[in-house]
Amino acid sequence: MTPIRHISTSTIRPTNGDDDELNHRSIELTPWDLRLIQIDYIQKGLLFKKSAKREKSSSLIDHLKSTLSRTLNNFYPLAGRLALTKNDNDNTCSFFINCNGNGAEFVHAAADGVKVEDILDSVYFADDIVNHLFCMMDAWNYEGITKPLVAVQVTELVDGIFIGCSINHVVVDGTSFWHFFNTWSEISRVGPSGKISQPRPVFAREFYDGVIDLPIQLSFSNIQEIMTKKPLIGHGLSSPNSSQRVVFHFRKEKVVELKSKANVELGTTDNNTISSLQALMAHLWRAVTRARNLNPDQEVSYRIAVGVRQRMELPLPKEYIGNGALGLIVKCTAGELVRHGLGWAAFLINKKIGSLKAEEARKYMEDWVKAPTFLSNPQRDTATLDLLTGSSSRFNVYGNDFGWGRPVAVRSRTQERKVGKLTVFPGPEEGSIDFECCLWPETIRAMAEDVEFMQAMLT
Repeated sequence: MTPIRHISTSTIRPTNGDDDELNHRSIELTPWDLRLIQIDYIQKGLLFKKSAKREKSSSLIDHLKSTLSRTLNNFYPLAGRLALTKNDNDNTCSFFINCNGNGAEFVHAAADGVKVEDILDSVYFADDIVNHLFCMMDAWNYEGITKPLVAVQVTELVDGIFIGCSINHVVVDGTSFWHFFNTWSEISRVGPSGKISQPRPVFAREFYDGVIDLPIQLSFSNIQEIMTKKPLIGHGLSSPNSSQRVVFHFRKEKVVELKSKANVELGTTDNNTISSLQALMAHLWRAVTRARNLNPDQEVSYRIAVGVRQRMELPLPKEYIGNGALGLIVKCTAGELVRHGLGWAAFLINKKIGSLKAEEARKYMEDWVKAPTFLSNPQRDTATLDLLTGSSSRFNVYGNDFGWGRPVAVRSRTQERKVGKLTVFPGPEEGSIDFECCLWPETIRAMAEDVEFMQAMLT
């Protein structure tokens, strides 16, 4: 394991922390939020090269602390904690966000001897480095009752820094996460007297009026199920037989080629029937399936996190802080997926995503309230044939300039080795797309020898 020196740990509170109106406010949680309460925090970070414009170490840390504090003025619920209250009238309980201003965690660390290229140029993820560039390594969402909802670790490298941000997944999704990051970087860049362009976050819950009643009341059996879940022993550590993570980079020209190929194979007159992302997901799904050399009759599935913000009867604004995504599952047999072309696979994905309408989103919420179910992390390195894609290639990742230039890479950390997790990010060049994939080593080796797959990444 690469040694990480933890230099200091601080609690960062909003600068308007004495505002009684904010400190006594509570934010209700929805089915989209509560279903995630048993899994881990969102943990993503940005890698920056050392710049002549950047301040000295001590000044830099002080600057990031002060700008984080000002960012929490806008995102004040993220400086709070989760809370659980008992409903005496019917022996149920309800979770909510308590805006108590207890603050976020800020860790200043150093990775002695680690260079930007050690993280940037690795073919495979150097997990012993990347996994330790984040704090809250053992945090589960339900622990937000006592642990910070936001934790930042700023790690100094030999020739750069890494800003790792962990946020409780119950209170934000990917859209909200990057809204927070974008706002923080802009506040840092423009200074205390500058005006920021990022919109103010929306915490209102009236979008659910007439659909479900808030707060959601959970039975004691639900609460017991949630609170007794324990983290797995030894998660996040590497072993000789463990899975590996690799970043597949698709240049803009190759993304355009795959999109065009999928639409041509589908026989559509509209080149936008299949999107760029759908074509890429189909390309990866087929390549992983070929690499696994499965029985043709074996069922394979692809779970895709699809945003519901604009699919609700009363659409959620982009600035809404909370969760707004639902996992859809696309299924077929391994033989069908390998035998048919890219367009066929992409259309399966396209059709499934297109089937999610306002009626389905509403029905999901209504049914969830009647019979709550909770997502859970798979066992570490569990053998699975499923794939899962989260995040989005549309998030503003590389626009996060804190005042010393754009980041050179984005990296994430997962509590458990989610074999089959394919996380999508925009690439560093405009129009390019990256997939951060967690797969078995033999699968990655087979994909590297797959001519059809590799042609989409060759220059």
